[in-house]
Amino acid sequence: MKRLQAIRKAVFPVAGLGTRFLPATKSIPKEMLPIVDKPLIQYAVDEAVEAGIDTLIFVTNRKKRAILDYFAADGDLQTHLQAQGQHALFTRIADIIPADIKVEYVIQEQALGLGHAVWCARELVGDEPFAVLLADDLIRSPAEGCLQQMVEAWHATGAGSIGVEEIPPAMTGRYGIVSLRSDSDGRDYIRGIVEKPAPADAPSNLGVVGRYILPAEIFSLLASVQAGVGGEIQLTDAIAALLGNQPLLAHAFAGVRYDCGSRQGFIQATVDYALEHEELRDGLLQHFAKLTHNHDRAPGD
Repeated sequence: MKRLQAIRKAVFPVAGLGTRFLPATKSIPKEMLPIVDKPLIQYAVDEAVEAGIDTLIFVTNRKKRAILDYFAADGDLQTHLQAQGQHALFTRIADIIPADIKVEYVIQEQALGLGHAVWCARELVGDEPFAVLLADDLIRSPAEGCLQQMVEAWHATGAGSIGVEEIPPAMTGRYGIVSLRSDSDGRDYIRGIVEKPAPADAPSNLGVVGRYILPAEIFSLLASVQAGVGGEIQLTDAIAALLGNQPLLAHAFAGVRYDCGSRQGFIQATVDYALEHEELRDGLLQHFAKLTHNHDRAPGD
């Protein structure tokens, strides 16, 4: 049996404008918005490192210096924290990225869509399979992270995969939607994929979420893809072409996804993660109880 290449590299497309969070994202990349005390991008990086990724590739634009600065070492801050005896904070700053992890950046000169962003990373990825993580899809897993689950499926089957979850049928116009076929072992493979179909045209209610393991062949397909939905180079269109000769699993991950590209999902994630912090939990629960009590009171009570 041919030995599979390890999944060592992960691409993080972070060049988007984050218009749903304006005006905050006029100066702060949406990936740097904090869920409690860590930015969204940190959660995605932690998930990748847990899965054995050793090279992080950020596809960014020239205005998003904040992401580059965040992952750069800050000697002055570390020296200050050590001098103040704030050892726990020093460790948290120093461990943002482990020392053995390589960080690389590439500029997406034009905002031409997710497919184009992934294509921009082609020279840094090379000819090996790789992961793609979208930071605004925050996935909280009970044990192993979503990408770790997908890496294990790669080693078990030799097939790449795409994260999927059931969505309300009325929301198919916001997602890539997949249809499935099952093998004799009960594994679900993607039969077809279509970008943002109307509910009446959707092949299922399984929506694609921001986790992928893809072969390097995707780059040549992206180079030939024409602009699709929204006038952008759609990763979905290249994946549809790839399915003609490469199997891809539909990975229904264990965990809860928060759509942190929306204000609703961002706020829900903030509340749920805050409740996991012992020093915040009791105060928040008391606050919620007070809000509920005030809301339930009839006018004039």
